[in-house]
Amino acid sequence: MTVTIATRGSELALWQANHIKDMIEREHPEVKVSLNVIKTTGDKILDVPLATIGGKGLFVKEIEDALLAGKADIAVHSMKDVPAIIPQELEFYVNPKGEEPNDAFLSVKYNNIKELPKGSVVGTSSLRRKLQLMQIRSDLAIKDLRGNVNTRIRKLTEGEYDAVILAKAGLVRLGLTQHIKETLPVNVMIPAACQGVLGVEVRKDDDRAKKLLDFLKDKETSLKVAAERAFLQILEGGCQAPIACHAVISGDNLCICGYLSDLDGSGVIKETVSGNAENASDLGIALAKKILDTGGDQILRKIYKN
Repeated sequence: MTVTIATRGSELALWQANHIKDMIEREHPEVKVSLNVIKTTGDKILDVPLATIGGKGLFVKEIEDALLAGKADIAVHSMKDVPAIIPQELEFYVNPKGEEPNDAFLSVKYNNIKELPKGSVVGTSSLRRKLQLMQIRSDLAIKDLRGNVNTRIRKLTEGEYDAVILAKAGLVRLGLTQHIKETLPVNVMIPAACQGVLGVEVRKDDDRAKKLLDFLKDKETSLKVAAERAFLQILEGGCQAPIACHAVISGDNLCICGYLSDLDGSGVIKETVSGNAENASDLGIALAKKILDTGGDQILRKIYKN
């Protein structure tokens, strides 16, 4: 039996796809898995901030097209790159256990954000990171940073930036943790929805692929994803708005915190809800509505109008 995985071609995306490939082949020795490497629009446009060219869907659309056309059986994504709404013929069937969701501070000269001199240049492509960083250190110069993980680290080591902020999960997966100077606590910088989590996408009617993937399911990760994705869907979250959320499960309880800011950082909303983890999606929706009711609706209308 053969199975094809659709994936982006970045080093991190290939690591993730090969990670799923290896686990499938170990669990199912009769299955041979191959990769269909696809260059997405987001991989082609590297000189423009994501928020101005369409956001998360730029890294996903061509891969989903391959699934829909039968050119792949499954697709592997970083869940934080997946738009809030996906084609109705597809579904995210499996979320394996995720890595830590934290962001990481990388620098050659400085050990943490507090050590950075006034005016230091910090690189990030994320509005979420930019706005939260501005709240921590309003005296920094925050500049856009695009490219894959190794490209961003190279720009840092060559002196183009004094520091960069990256997802810790990608650095762990690529064995690049030696570059991390500080792991940012989630109460200091709230992560993107589903940061550190992989999503395995299939066609809804493909029972063969689903059966192969059942062993990868991790219930706790799936519940957190359900809460965070529901939050994102209500807020219509993409890259155009600084939105963050983070769910934690303790026993039967799920607590999810959310963040929304306007584009200049003058209006920031942080809220939290908690309840039974089995009601994960409802909790995410409740959190989003709480943020909308406390001024988030006006913030989003202003952002999307512009």
